[in-house]
Amino acid sequence: MSRRTGVAASALRFYEEMGLIASVRTSGNQRRYPRHMLRRVSLVIVAKRVGIPLADVQEAFASVPLDTTPTHEDWQRASRQWKKELEARRQAIERLEHELVGCIGCGCLSMKACRLLNPDDALGQEGAGPRRLGPLAD
Repeated sequence: MSRRTGVAASALRFYEEMGLIASVRTSGNQRRYPRHMLRRVSLVIVAKRVGIPLADVQEAFASVPLDTTPTHEDWQRASRQWKKELEARRQAIERLEHELVGCIGCGCLSMKACRLLNPDDALGQEGAGPRRLGPLAD
């Protein structure tokens, strides 16, 4: 599996500990991965490349069986759930991009007016001074 996917054996063991993949042991105690694990490892690689945490991959794979070859429906079910999560991330990134472009472009440097760092001057309700740095030490 390591040779075929380019993933280090130590990483494969880690993925196995997380329940992302599964192997069987030979009589010589070597790990052997069923062929259908290639897809799972490939999806883990792609997810890592785009910055998706392994815990999210683990959640997406939760409904896909480890012990048998997953069916088309198993993968479709996982894909639908993952797509919802990715869409929410995409929207959040687009909102952040919009806010950052507006913030950087406006040049106001106003903590009172800044919609990104202090929307509606919410921090002003907590009193004067820098609120993001924590309380002052006595």
